[in-house]
Amino acid sequence: MITRYRCNACGNLTRFDVVETTSVRSFYHFTVGGELSIEEPDVIAKTVDSVTCRWCGHGRNVEEVTEDA
Repeated sequence: MITRYRCNACGNLTRFDVVETTSVRSFYHFTVGGELSIEEPDVIAKTVDSVTCRWCGHGRNVEEVTEDA
């Protein structure tokens, strides 16, 4: 499922600033030389904190539009 946004103030469907908080469990693999490779990222939780329209500059009239992928 894909979540898209729509600004009902100006009609924007394509440009938004999205601030989100994400918790991820990952496997950290360090080489003997100390270089890090991050593998198997698994998103445990994701919260959208705010969505702001890039065209009109505010998020007061932004709504989620849910579509099947």
